[in-house]
Amino acid sequence: MAATNPTSSLGGLPRRLVVDGYINEETAIKVAEDAKKEKIPFVTQLVKSKALDAKTIANAASQEFGVPVMDIGVLDMEGAPVQLVDEKLISQHHALPIFKRGKRLYVAVSDPTNLQALDEIKFNTGLITDLILVEEDKLAATIEKALNAQDSLEDMDLDEDLDNLEAIDTDSKDDDSGGAAEDEAPVVRFVNKVLLDAINRGASDLHFEPYEKSYRVRFRMDGMLQEVASPPLNLGPRIAARLKVMSRMNIAERRVPQDGRIKLKISKSRAIDFRVNTCPTLFGEKVCLRILDPTSAQMGIDALGYEPEQKELFMSNLMKPYGMFLVTGPTGSGKTVSLYTGVNILNTEDRNISTAEDPVEINLPGVNQVNVDDKVGMDFPAALKAFLRQDPDIILVGEIRDLSTGSIAIKAAQTGHMVLSTLHTNDAPQTIQRMVNMGIPPFNIAAAVNIIIAQRLGRRLHGDSKVVMDIPREALLEEGFTEEDLADPNFKLYGPGNTDEVPGGYKGRVGIYQVMPISEEMGRLIMMDKNAYELGDQARKEGIPDIRRSGLVKAMQGVTSLEEINRVTVE
Repeated sequence: MAATNPTSSLGGLPRRLVVDGYINEETAIKVAEDAKKEKIPFVTQLVKSKALDAKTIANAASQEFGVPVMDIGVLDMEGAPVQLVDEKLISQHHALPIFKRGKRLYVAVSDPTNLQALDEIKFNTGLITDLILVEEDKLAATIEKALNAQDSLEDMDLDEDLDNLEAIDTDSKDDDSGGAAEDEAPVVRFVNKVLLDAINRGASDLHFEPYEKSYRVRFRMDGMLQEVASPPLNLGPRIAARLKVMSRMNIAERRVPQDGRIKLKISKSRAIDFRVNTCPTLFGEKVCLRILDPTSAQMGIDALGYEPEQKELFMSNLMKPYGMFLVTGPTGSGKTVSLYTGVNILNTEDRNISTAEDPVEINLPGVNQVNVDDKVGMDFPAALKAFLRQDPDIILVGEIRDLSTGSIAIKAAQTGHMVLSTLHTNDAPQTIQRMVNMGIPPFNIAAAVNIIIAQRLGRRLHGDSKVVMDIPREALLEEGFTEEDLADPNFKLYGPGNTDEVPGGYKGRVGIYQVMPISEEMGRLIMMDKNAYELGDQARKEGIPDIRRSGLVKAMQGVTSLEEINRVTVE
């Protein structure tokens, strides 16, 4: 039984815990001495020594001092005013500011008797401080995450030019919050932090979206959009202005869409580019950023997810001396990475490679890359005509959008050049029909096109957390699996598990492909102007799986789930 008259050297929460019988006096004194030596709070040392768990401490403190316990783990810390308090004070007292209302700052602590922490924070910030009681272990984890984010932001090495830029607020006259200079610093920090978080979390796109009564920031991660922040609505114009300044756009123009680019150096050896587009909406400008990571173009073909026979077709057609190599799919399906992977394989000293892109997404050393700009007359046809006068071996056209571009690309492929390009179509057979609809003669398509690759990106199951799914046989047959598939003794389908490390059970993405070479019989059907359904039937006769079948194979391999295949493909 704990002593009823603990030594006078104990006070505050330690004394309370001894009196209430949670720990004995000897343990309390030892923990207090160790905490003093380590220069950390008593509660932190108590949890560290495993003498008492954090939840018990918090509940005891709550009952004793009449302060409710809050679960800090469920709070959105994206907008927490951590920068208001010196990092040393946060670490020393284990006290973290979690939100601010007017002149009042709410601080999360695990020891409600630690009034010194509140006094020092009040002195340093000039704000009234109120405590919020939380569990020590969750507080420690949140502090570590918050301080790491601050350190990463401070260490981020922006381009020298960007460092000197300031966000210009053209609406400052109408803003009753005071001078713009005082308000821009938090906006700059917020934007920089969001960009860095997007890189660290592996996002592919960022969306800054104004609405009538709210403003939200979303990341696209592994193909799925997730809301990550909801800053105050009145900051929307300032956030858009900051992004436009960083992208070298005209910040005074809000009526028409604009395109720009941001370059961030995140280390001495690595820089990340953002492709930026603004679009005027009902309630302000929406800004969308695409992250262009140069390392994605150097993944190598083995990382893209081709089956062995598909990889063989990819490589054999890529190495042909002339013809057209087409990659198709919707926006965000990985077409650019596939093409750049091919260009990297072809990029040798003895080849002259030129690309026309709108815009150039990733810089490739050794490749002549041209930005298409319709405003100055440098469109795709103009770029292609220039390339053909420059002794090219390989030409990459960012996208075949119209008859003029398609015709010149086809002619280049027919006159001894390898042409790589993309189209936006749903599958390989539909690509032929799309080109015919543009006005390209079928016999030219049959003579020029070597291979068409249609693709999608599906989320990859995390190997350590995936779970076996029990799906009825009838349902599997309806999904497209064959009797032969189900007869395989190793047949299993997996679904996403859920762990703290990988919430949701997916991590990364994998390509799902239809790789269709243009055979002699396929070429004959194209010249006969057969439709996409008839071309698809011929592809199946030749043993070419469609995207749906390729997806089911990925599911049987345990790479992804049937649910994910249903999301990105159709039956």
